Amino acid sequence: MKIVFVSNYYNHHQAPLSEAFDRKMNGDYYFIQTIPMDEERASMGWGETLPQFVVKSYQNEETYKKALRLIDEADVVIVGSAPQRMITGRIRQGKLVFRYSERIYKNKKKLLTLPLRFVKYHLDNFPSRNVYLLCASAYAAADYAKTGMYRGKAFKWGYFPPTISYENIDSLIHSKKPGSILWCARFLNWKHPEVAISVAEYLRKISYPFEMNLIGTGVMQNEIRRLIDEKGLSSCVHLLGAMSPQEVRKHMEESRIFLFTSDFNEGWGAVLNEAMNSGCAVVASHAIGASSYLIKDKENGFIYRNGNQEEINRKVKYLLDNPQIQAKMGKQAYETIIQEWNADVAAERFIALVNSINKGELNNISFQGVCEKEK
Repeated sequence: MKIVFVSNYYNHHQAPLSEAFDRKMNGDYYFIQTIPMDEERASMGWGETLPQFVVKSYQNEETYKKALRLIDEADVVIVGSAPQRMITGRIRQGKLVFRYSERIYKNKKKLLTLPLRFVKYHLDNFPSRNVYLLCASAYAAADYAKTGMYRGKAFKWGYFPPTISYENIDSLIHSKKPGSILWCARFLNWKHPEVAISVAEYLRKISYPFEMNLIGTGVMQNEIRRLIDEKGLSSCVHLLGAMSPQEVRKHMEESRIFLFTSDFNEGWGAVLNEAMNSGCAVVASHAIGASSYLIKDKENGFIYRNGNQEEINRKVKYLLDNPQIQAKMGKQAYETIIQEWNADVAAERFIALVNSINKGELNNISFQGVCEKEK
């Protein structure tokens, strides 16, 4: 089997899955990068030396033709953010394609584009019935269903950042500093860093000992700094700035609680994978695309209703009040990533899914979690 993955650019979130495919395909795997990485992400340490299986289609005419040839010859193509023209021929020939997508209606305004999207998606995929959906959001299948697309042909998927297997996860969890809370994202309005500050204000008000670190930069950074000073939180809330993925993981390993406060604009949210893999007890908004795929509420993390400040305050307080439950939740979060939501499992199940489709046995798929058929 030859697998080709077409997307905008190769980065550390996609590397583990690509490397897993490359191992399992014995070299018959290619990642086609369609644009250069933007400077903001490259400056955050996302730019790495590219492996041999990456083809830069934008580099010159020769590499573009090579990319088109690989797409045409592949047994299956996974398409993320890429020009439609690169896969139109394959779709028209009825060859197997999986679209890899987050949700498409992140806010109500985008629903106004429904008629245009309906036409576009049907034209892009007509007349082939051999196109399926890999959902990089728990809301993706329902969003596409509004356009009449992928009903009965959508599968749970996601992003699969590097997975770390710790020799002694119990030791790691118990070495974390008591009362340590971490928030990590760009400082944007839809990431809601102010929610984390409100949590800190609540904990300070009820005299709970804690230390909160916020990692990231962005347009709201000055506003958040002002809130910290205004509310007298500078002794317990710290802005750490931008960091490399490796530095972020180190802070996750040292933190007991991870707050993920984004709204419906968060397509997936790979920091959730990383925080759970680091043994953090996570409190995450229900609006985040990854939340309901990765978190079983009250078992391996907490989910709170987006916008409900009282609920997130209460759940953070509960974790601080119950360190044993906090530790148990962190360990179960770790096991969720190690045992199921990782690149090796995803690659193995995807190959099995493709084989089932080719044999006409799609209805026999019985996975739970990764590659599970969406209802």
